Amino acid sequence: MKEAIHPAWHETPVRCMTCGTTWTTGSTVESLTVEICSNCHPFYTGEQRIVDTEGRVDKFMKRLQQRDEIRTALDNAAAERTPLDLPIAELDIGARYTNILEDNGVATVADVLNRLGGEDDENSILAIQGIGRKVVSDMRKSLRARGYQLGN
Repeated sequence: MKEAIHPAWHETPVRCMTCGTTWTTGSTVESLTVEICSNCHPFYTGEQRIVDTEGRVDKFMKRLQQRDEIRTALDNAAAERTPLDLPIAELDIGARYTNILEDNGVATVADVLNRLGGEDDENSILAIQGIGRKVVSDMRKSLRARGYQLGN
């Protein structure tokens, strides 16, 4: 073996943080701590106990409650929304076209209806780069399926 290239070998004390048991082993570090050992692990002891050292169950329950509050708030907001405030993302025309329209100021059904009033008004949407007749046709079909009255 070459001299002075290997790490120092120590008789290392190992301490379990859960039950406080200590034992010695060989290692290159001076001391070790472990969270759980064979003296307190449920697999070895045959006991089933829930270790909730940091209130993890309480944290989970709090997150669950916050999720329910957010869902309730969203449901209330959706109930208060008028049919014209419906976002164009719900027209199922595709994410690409939805993003193009939103970037050009068409974000709700009201904006679409203002631009799709008649055959001539359709040109204001077709003038947007990336939007073609197929997208306009799909928007018209989706609006009609939702009960909106269109000119053509």
